[in-house]
Order: sequence, then structure tokens, then C-alpha cells
Amino acid sequence: MPRIQDSSEILNCGMDVFMKKIFVDGLRPGDPVDEMFVLSEKTLSHKRDGGLYLNACLADRTGRIRAVAWDNADVIAKAVRTGSVVRVTGQTSEYKGTPQIIIAAMEDAGGEDIDPADFLPSTRRDRDQMFRRLTAMTDTLSSGHLRALLDRFWSDESFVEKFKTAPAAKLMHHAYIGGLLEHTLSLTLLADNVSGHYSGIDRDLLVCGAILHDIGKIYEFDYNTHIDYSDEGRLISHIVIGVGMIDKKIEELPDFPKETALLLRHMIISHHGAREFGSPEPPKTLEAVLLNYLDEIDSKINGIRTFMDNQDPESAWTGYHRPLERFFYRKKAE
Repeated sequence: MPRIQDSSEILNCGMDVFMKKIFVDGLRPGDPVDEMFVLSEKTLSHKRDGGLYLNACLADRTGRIRAVAWDNADVIAKAVRTGSVVRVTGQTSEYKGTPQIIIAAMEDAGGEDIDPADFLPSTRRDRDQMFRRLTAMTDTLSSGHLRALLDRFWSDESFVEKFKTAPAAKLMHHAYIGGLLEHTLSLTLLADNVSGHYSGIDRDLLVCGAILHDIGKIYEFDYNTHIDYSDEGRLISHIVIGVGMIDKKIEELPDFPKETALLLRHMIISHHGAREFGSPEPPKTLEAVLLNYLDEIDSKINGIRTFMDNQDPESAWTGYHRPLERFFYRKKAE
């Protein structure tokens, strides 16, 4: 694994840092390739003649691209590790209408000093500004107990640093550095707006649930050179992790109401809406139902918008979106 320097170290040490020139979103069929990427996936498979070929996925901050090595596949696969930065030479081709790289050679980029900003996509919004706006919502809560709970998180420097950095997903939505904060702020603002539209809604509970619903994702994902699930994330999931984090903070608040704690936990475990989507229980309160649907809206819109942004700008229709099983139409500029 090549050593990754932060920006301050690069400025201070005066060392030469590898400057990436070719990015995934700029690759077109026919382009030669001699560049660094993160190897996010690799799988050896059998060809029809019984020989091996390598299926891989390469990534940088602009996206992901499939890659295949038809020759020396086992040698290439043994020389590189998933999650490492690799140097790839080859040619860009096209497969089923999508660019892919035909790998001639791939090796670990050990020894190169690289800029992590080349390989990890990041929110375009100011993270500090988003965080200030989110924490300001805490002051609008009338419940002293819920304000105290949130203040326990905001005063935890380790939590705040991870919360401002973590992605919200690996692929589907807000899948970039700062994505968790961006999604949480957006959802919280939606919750605040909707809470006054219907009678009988506990605004404080809904807003607090929106802020805390995905906090377990700071441990669900690894996001050093690429975004992937951590062992903890795969084995437990962010829902269970998040409930545990909330329980620990509540333990520091001996007068915290038991019913409020119960309702808040229910919102966290039910916000995916159904057992088949990862929630142990479906939503059973008005606030939990609202949180589930608002979360669905925010994640879907971000995912679709990101998908549209990566499509041919000259076409009114996108390519086929497999997870949602449809094409999307973009209004033509007048």
C-alpha cells in the first residue's frame, strides 16, 4: 500500500507527489491507459477454454470503471490487493455500451506518494458550514433531554470528526466523503418542514431521529483510499451500531425519560421501513413512518441526480438504471 500523505505534510516536506492526470470520467473507448487507480474489487473467473481471466473494478474520485485482464490473470491478481492503489496499463474499450479497461499490466503502486483527494470523491459543499447548520437545529428543540443527548454527541471530538468525514453509502446515494453529513442535514431540514404540516407530530423527536438515524455509518464504512464496508459494518450494520452509540450517550444522562429513549430507538431501527431492507421492525409511530419516507426521498433523489450527472449531457434520456429498473428523462434546456 503506498503511503498517503495529508495536504499539510505534502506542503511542508517538499517531496514530489504523484499527479494523477487521467480520471475515470474522462476515459473513452480507444484511449490508452497508464495511470493510478484504487483497486476496489477483483475476481478470478474461468474462460470457456478453462483458463483464468480477471474481473476488476477500478476507482478514483470521479467514479468506477470495470476492467478485465485476459492474459496472465492469476499472476496479476496475486500481485495486487483489493483496496490498494495500483498502476494500470492497457486500453479502454467498450462493453455493452459502457467503457471498460482491458488490462495489459497491473502492479501495486507502493512507494508512490499520492494525493488521497485524487481517489476519494467528496461533497462539493462546505462541511464545516453544514455542520454548524445541523448543530444549530439542536438549539431549536424544546426538549431539554433531547438537546442534552445531542450535545453529548457534538462535544465528542472523535465522533464529530468521523461524522463530518464519513460517506452515507458505498454506491447508492451520498457515496462520497462528507456524504453522511450532507444527507443528515438534508433529511433534518425535510423533517423540520414536514413536522408542522401534520397535526400530532412530535417535532423534537422527529428532528432528533433524523439527526441520529445514520450515525452508525461512521463505523459501517472504511474510507481510506476507497469506500467499502468495514468488518463491523458487514457483521452488525449501521442500525445496530447506531442504537448502541445512542444507548451509551443516554447512560450518561440518568434522568433521560425511558419512553423517549424507547421511541427514539424505534425510529433508528425502523428507518429502512421493512425487514427485507434491514430494519428489525417496520415503523410503528407517526414519527418513525415520516422518518422512513423522508429518508427514502432524500436518498433516492441524490442517487438519481448523481446518476444523471454521470450520463451523456447531449442525451435527454439517461442509460438504464439497474437498481431502479428504468431510464430517466432529463428536461431539455430551452
